[in-house]
Parts: sequence; structure tokens; C-alpha cells
Amino acid sequence: MRLRVVSSRTEIPNLNPNEKMIHLAFRASNVDFLNLMQKSPRLRVIQVPPSYMKTMSNAIQVFLDMQGIELLEGDVWGHRKDLDEYFTIEDSTLDEIKNLTDSGINMEEVVDQTQRKARIGPDLIKYIAKTKGVA
Repeated sequence: MRLRVVSSRTEIPNLNPNEKMIHLAFRASNVDFLNLMQKSPRLRVIQVPPSYMKTMSNAIQVFLDMQGIELLEGDVWGHRKDLDEYFTIEDSTLDEIKNLTDSGINMEEVVDQTQRKARIGPDLIKYIAKTKGVA
């Protein structure tokens, strides 16, 4: 699973229209979110850092929800954009989340165990558990 890391608004026009998961590494305005949705119509997840989440308008959160786009809080720890524009979540981590979820462990324990091994945020772990269980 890969998240496209977007570090400035100037990158939005150059995005692939097939992007489904994006991490915004800049403080995006409502217009930036709208441009993002226009450029990538298949978008399902936008992840923003916790400090940015606190300053986002309720209007854009409601609009994203209406469009079926999940807004997640989290960081991409240790990612270097100059080496790769995508943050990759290893298949072994995805399998571990699925196995823990399937075994009936509560979600908080799944998040706790996964965070110790992989540097991904709780919201993203919960999203993976929810979508992989359905798929």
C-alpha cells in the first residue's frame, strides 16, 4: 500500500489522476483540497499531520465526508521525499493488521501492537483494518 506524499500546493496539478491515498505535508487550504479532489477523482484517503488537523475548517471536513473521502490524522515518519514520492506500507505490516483483526483482538490492541513495529499512525491502522476486512 502506498501513500503519495504531497509536500506543496505546486505539486497538486502534477498528480496522477488515479491516486487513491495522499499524505499532505503542507498546511492545505480549502481551495487546495478542492483542487486535489478535481485532479484525483478516485481519491479515497487524505492524511494530514495532527497539527494541521486542528486548524482545518469544519466545512472541508464535512465536504470530504460527503464525497466519501476519509480524512486521517497521522505522519509519515522517516520518509524522505527526495528519494521517493511515495510512503510505502510493507505487505508484512498489512498482513499483520489483517491477522490481528481476524483473530478478534480489539482495535486499540491492534493499533498498539502494530505501532510498536511499524511507524504508521493509529488512524491509518484503523483504516487498513476496516478496509482489508471488507475486501
